[in-house]
Amino acid sequence: MTGDGTDQGARPEALVGGRFDVEVGPIAHGGHFVARHEGRVIFTRHALPGELVTVEITEDSGRFLRGDAVAVAVPSSHRVQPPCPLAHPGGCGGCDFQHVELSEQRRLKASVVAEQLSRLAGLDRDVVVEPVPGDWDGLSWRTRMQYVHLPGGRRGLRKHRSHEVVPVERCLIAHPEAREPDRSGPVVEQVETVHGTHRFTVAGDGFWQVHPGAPRVLVETVLSMLAPQPGERALDLYAGVGLFSAFLAEQVGADGAVTAIEGDQRATELAAENLAGLPQASVVHDRVDRAVRRLDADAVDLVVLDPPRAGAKRQVVRAVTGLAPRAVAYVACDPAALARDVAYFAEQDYRLADLRAFDLFPMTHHVECVALLTKIGSDLR
Repeated sequence: MTGDGTDQGARPEALVGGRFDVEVGPIAHGGHFVARHEGRVIFTRHALPGELVTVEITEDSGRFLRGDAVAVAVPSSHRVQPPCPLAHPGGCGGCDFQHVELSEQRRLKASVVAEQLSRLAGLDRDVVVEPVPGDWDGLSWRTRMQYVHLPGGRRGLRKHRSHEVVPVERCLIAHPEAREPDRSGPVVEQVETVHGTHRFTVAGDGFWQVHPGAPRVLVETVLSMLAPQPGERALDLYAGVGLFSAFLAEQVGADGAVTAIEGDQRATELAAENLAGLPQASVVHDRVDRAVRRLDADAVDLVVLDPPRAGAKRQVVRAVTGLAPRAVAYVACDPAALARDVAYFAEQDYRLADLRAFDLFPMTHHVECVALLTKIGSDLR
């Protein structure tokens, strides 16, 4: 049934802009929820499972539709008033979940991680997404922002899947001291953990975790899972500016060794600076797949994998497992890529021994996971 009298028999290309009354189903990977119209899937934003909404179609891929819930007839008990006045259909595209109470946001993200592991890796696993200190009720956490600068000194952010800009006076997820990418010089960050204090120099436009609590919780989780021992040899792949390498080097000590491999030239240079006081740590500028293939088998005890959103992929997984490490800690910002790579590890007889998930991106659909992978038959975990 259409909500505005749109002809349900219209050609597919005529559906964009049409409105339909639908019942919303489960969450899908990507920050939207599954609804259906005449058998076709509508990936719907600004909705929640179980709601009855009017969805306006924004895209027609030919295989599926995308849309926004522009009216809610029967709301979920988990629906709240978004704190930001721009968090609505047609508004800023930065936040997917401001209309969802915070605890439910985490439950939804957990279900996505679990669903991806089940579908892509054949694993049934209970997942809990943990809050991380450093935000204020899900707001004021993003330490780096990239605005579009508008005439008259104004600034804005883009709409969802669009180049159109929405003027923004204040972004509520931005940290009070948020920086914008700057190519003119480095940004200095300080990271404190239970293992001591390190200063990391990061390029102004280089990668650094944007949640204030992220570096600490990720380092602590990786070290806890891997349990590095003095004298062990570790690889830090997609090492960035050396965050994990610094703390691994402390754990393996002077008799151990850590090799940080990073493909970005500037990040490699900064990693060398950041690790200069740790002689057991070395830095290699190379593509990860190529560098790992050049290493000797049985030369590695531990591996940290922190790939970009696309994941490590089969070639890198095979190269890593070919070194026979006793444990691999995989840091992932995309649950689908993680699940796919966990399946590749299983092909090489490495199992998912532990998994933690963290809410490092409140008010959005994004979630960070750390997975421990160990050789099948080992007694670790």
